[in-house]
Amino acid sequence: QVQLKESGPGLVNASQTLSLTCTISGVSITANYYYWSWFRQPPGKGLEGREWIGYISDSGTTYYDTSLASRTSITRDTSKNQFNLQLSSVTPEDTAVYYCASKQMPYFVARVDTSPYGMNYWGKGTPVTVSS
Repeated sequence: QVQLKESGPGLVNASQTLSLTCTISGVSITANYYYWSWFRQPPGKGLEGREWIGYISDSGTTYYDTSLASRTSITRDTSKNQFNLQLSSVTPEDTAVYYCASKQMPYFVARVDTSPYGMNYWGKGTPVTVSS
């Protein structure tokens, strides 16, 4: 069974870089047709308000939400079976619970659907507060 666990600091100062790690167990990060995403959920919003940030594919290809792309980097460490999120120049508006998630497809797709309702596995989430 695939399990995901987020880790990282819960408090970041404004203008700094938010860095989180998602540790995967139960499957290799390079397993075929898996797509590894980061989401965030601002305070007071439910699942419908969970925002996709970006993903890294089984081959290491990355895609980012256009509104965050200039500040986002998703990387992976295959030796540790982890993938990472870096969000630069944060402001208090970046305060949220951050989640990692995965979607498994039955075949290759050039770009996978990023709706939170379509994810197969989720971490429990980690709250991050950006202080001004």
